[in-house]
Amino acid sequence: MGWGLPTTVEVAGQTFAIRSDYRAVLDAIDALQDEELPQAWRLSTCLKILFPEYEKLSEVGAEAALRAAMEFINLGRPLPENQPERIALVHWDTDVQLIAPAVDKVLGYSCRACAYLHWWDFVGAFQNIGKGLFAQVVAIRDKRARGQALDKAERAFARENEELIGPVTRLTKEEEEFFRRLGV
Repeated sequence: MGWGLPTTVEVAGQTFAIRSDYRAVLDAIDALQDEELPQAWRLSTCLKILFPEYEKLSEVGAEAALRAAMEFINLGRPLPENQPERIALVHWDTDVQLIAPAVDKVLGYSCRACAYLHWWDFVGAFQNIGKGLFAQVVAIRDKRARGQALDKAERAFARENEELIGPVTRLTKEEEEFFRRLGV
């Protein structure tokens, strides 16, 4: 793979451009998780967002395109076959006010103000978020999800910042099956 950042993906032996800016990928993920849309619309909306030449995908099939898109989102790595049920600790849509400043700190500039930031660079910055408000919120969500006790300082923080931490949410059976079939 090398040091390059891909802007195309292979779908059934054909090369297609993919929108690689992190905002497009987050929009596609949001579409996949939109409970108000029927599953077929979620999938087609995701593909419409990610593939500028969406109409040409009919030649290769939506399933192959979706698999290529999911591998791109997964940083080019093959998708795991069987993933155990996971609790969502990060809410991309509602945590933006926590995520963006933390990513900005890693990048050294504003991700929201920049014209383009490749998804893989965004994920790299996200994965390198150190200590801070967002990390503290996710750590408390994780402990709550696992049923672990919070220490005194964490309990106080959680009481004072419940709107940031929010309730523990589990994926529905339908969502689990959907993401299992996608391999994500």
